[in-house]
Amino acid sequence: MTTAECQWLVLSVRVPAQPSRHRVAIWRELRRVGALSIGQGCWALPDVQTMNAAVDRVRDMAERGDGEAVAVLGAGRTEQDRARLVALFTADRTAEWVEFLADCTKFDAEIDKEIRTRKFTLAELEEEEQSLERLRRWHRDIRTRDVFGAPNSSEADQQLKHCAERLEEYTEQVFAALHQI
Repeated sequence: MTTAECQWLVLSVRVPAQPSRHRVAIWRELRRVGALSIGQGCWALPDVQTMNAAVDRVRDMAERGDGEAVAVLGAGRTEQDRARLVALFTADRTAEWVEFLADCTKFDAEIDKEIRTRKFTLAELEEEEQSLERLRRWHRDIRTRDVFGAPNSSEADQQLKHCAERLEEYTEQVFAALHQI
């Protein structure tokens, strides 16, 4: 999607201060989908299919908390405004990919350690499988939010593939050790 094509959902959310659980739940939901906070109770999201369900959830949460949410469809007034929204949104995704890549590096180091110490057990293999599954879910979630294609997203794709290959290598070594092959 190009900057000029992008429409934005601007969401204004008002919920009573107490109990705070409603505001916190809304904040968490908006952060989970990658919404940009653009002011007190005001958020911006690209108007793409994957964000519609989140807007509906926020509306429901606000109503349950005796508040309201109003969504307005629009675009930046100028090309500079449009570019700024895309840049802010993409910067958030870039930061998420950086964190994801750091966890991929940790996963790789963990596999190295298990091989180095010859810890070839089913329990350890299961733990590493769970770690890879967590990386896959995280990758899928970020990929869903990354509607403009952050510059480090392809590196993240490659690192996830590398992690899967490393787990396969470790799995073969566990199998060989357990079956004395």
